[in-house]
Amino acid sequence: MSKAINSYRIKKIENIGRMTALTQEEVATHTRTVVQGLEALRNEHNSILSGISSTLSSAHHPPDSNVIAEKAGILQRSLDQIELGLSEAQIMLALASHLQTVEAEKQKLRAQVRRLCQENAWLRDELASTQQKLQASEQHVAQLEEDKKHLEFMSTIKKYDADVQDSESSMEEKKDKSDDPVVDLFPDDDADDRAGLKRSGDFGSQASLAAMSPTPPSQFAQQVNAGYEIPARLRTLHNLVIQYASQGRYEVAVPLCKQALEDLEKTSGHDHPDVATMLNILALVYRDQNKYKEAANLLNDALAIREKTLGENHPAVAATLNNLAVLYGKRGKYKEAEPLCKRALEIREKVLGRDHPDVAKQLNNLALLCQNQGKYEEVERYYQRALEIYETKLGPDDPNVAKTKNNLASAYLKQGKYKEAEILYKQVLTRAHEREFGAIDGDNKPIWQVAEEREENKNKVKDSAPYGEYGGWHKAAKVDSPTVTTTLKNLGALYRRQGKYEAAETLEDCAIRSRKEVSQTNSHK
Repeated sequence: MSKAINSYRIKKIENIGRMTALTQEEVATHTRTVVQGLEALRNEHNSILSGISSTLSSAHHPPDSNVIAEKAGILQRSLDQIELGLSEAQIMLALASHLQTVEAEKQKLRAQVRRLCQENAWLRDELASTQQKLQASEQHVAQLEEDKKHLEFMSTIKKYDADVQDSESSMEEKKDKSDDPVVDLFPDDDADDRAGLKRSGDFGSQASLAAMSPTPPSQFAQQVNAGYEIPARLRTLHNLVIQYASQGRYEVAVPLCKQALEDLEKTSGHDHPDVATMLNILALVYRDQNKYKEAANLLNDALAIREKTLGENHPAVAATLNNLAVLYGKRGKYKEAEPLCKRALEIREKVLGRDHPDVAKQLNNLALLCQNQGKYEEVERYYQRALEIYETKLGPDDPNVAKTKNNLASAYLKQGKYKEAEILYKQVLTRAHEREFGAIDGDNKPIWQVAEEREENKNKVKDSAPYGEYGGWHKAAKVDSPTVTTTLKNLGALYRRQGKYEAAETLEDCAIRSRKEVSQTNSHK
């Protein structure tokens, strides 16, 4: 019997070894076969065990009862092993059934994933096709818009061509910075001055190149353009381009300039003063778009043409040199800008005289470039000379006087010369007060003096009204200007640095009120 069991176990082990290399279905089939064999073996063991039990019960004490009992024990243990094998086989069959179910579910999910991938690819193709159609529609709409603007421009230019003389006289009456593209490529607008003066009043920052500008046009245009007169058509075109650029319509202004430049080069050749003028106009448009590199390339080309056709010492050459210096300054290339500015100064001194207002403006630009390089001795010398020219030629009330004093004060602040800066700020405010409210006396004090008195009396009982109503400074539009407002803020910052907080707040409050009053006045116009 033991031999049969051992033989069965060996076969079982061999079957298990073979089953490890079988598929899941083959394993399940063999397991069922094993279950059948085990059940037959179990029945056989039960039959033998039952016979032994009956033999033992029929004889009370047979001579070989111990041997029979031992055999019965062996059969019982073998039967237990068979029962255990049957249980394990049932578990294996259950696991095989579960794995088949899981595999079927897996195949189903894979089929769903493939279907979703196909649908996703189809949707992507549809989206790409729709986007292409949308892009084509947008391009078509943009083209229609350009065609419409071109037609509108052609209609406008016909009106200008019909009456060139009226356009020219109209520009002369306006006397603004866009009159003459040769003299004034970069307008000296109030916004730039405000930005430059505001930053120059900040003790920790560098002077801004935004305040740099060329000579005022109009009144000196005839002298500057000696020997070369800009054609009326180019003046009209310049005025029109400025209008489009101010409206932000660069998509019209740029093609207009390029077409005009191409026409001029065809009719007059590249080396002609009119071409240089057109290059300046296009550079203006690029400058307004902050395309400084492109503008600088155009100005260098214009400079070469003017030097060749008008001479190296012509005022138009000085104007182009100055504009190049401004561009280099805006890009932080102060060392490259300085020699250009100095050469422009030499030309203007030679042609216009050393005490001409154009020379003063060039000195201001040169001082700003030097200030950004820390050359404060030269800065002071240039500003003081410019200030002397402005006061002598244009009078103490000219706006350039106050601007130059502010710039010089900024240079003093950079060197820690706070007393000298304070004196200049007070001069600006005092002159503004006298211009608006008359001579200063005990009852008619400039704002800085009132601010210092309030600082001295800040610990005393205040029985007077707030300063906001005193003198009507914040209501006087004449007193408010970018320079005066900036001076109020700069002197207030200087007071605050000195610990005079009451005086500082007085000036700062007046600056805020002045700006609000002017904004409200302009909004109602």
